[in-house]
Amino acid sequence: MGGGTGASANTVVVESAAGVGEGARTGLASLVTGALFGLAMFLTPLAAVVPAQAAAPALVLVGALMMTAARKIEWDSLDPAIPAFLTIALMPFTYSITNGVGAGVIAYTVIKAARGRFDEIHWLLWVISAIFVGYFGIGFIEGLIG
Repeated sequence: MGGGTGASANTVVVESAAGVGEGARTGLASLVTGALFGLAMFLTPLAAVVPAQAAAPALVLVGALMMTAARKIEWDSLDPAIPAFLTIALMPFTYSITNGVGAGVIAYTVIKAARGRFDEIHWLLWVISAIFVGYFGIGFIEGLIG
C-alpha cells in the first residue's frame, strides 16, 4: 500500500505499528483516520495561507519528542550505537528515511558478523542487507552495465 500511495514503506509500517501499540486493532481507527483525511482535503487551501516557516517550530518539537527514544539506546556498546547513530544522522542529511534505515541495517549486520556473533544475525537481516547494498550500489551497477 505504501508504494501505491507514494509513501515510504518504512513509514507505513511504523505508523501501523504505532496505531496497534495504542490499541487500534480492529481497523476502525484506520477507517476514522481515512475519513478525517478525506474531510481534511477540503481544508487544503487553508494550509496554503500558512507560510512554511510557521511549521518549523512544530517540526523541531516533534523531532525532540522523537529523540526521547534515543535515550534507551545502549550508547556504551558499539554494536547498537553505531547503527543507531547512522540511522539517526543519515535520515535528515540525505533527506531519506530509506537511506538512514539501510545504512543502519547494513552496519548492524556487518558489525555483528565482524565480531563473530553470527547467531545474533537473523537470516532475514542478511537478505535485507543484501537488498540495501544493491540499493546503494545501483548507480555503480548501472555504470558497469552501460
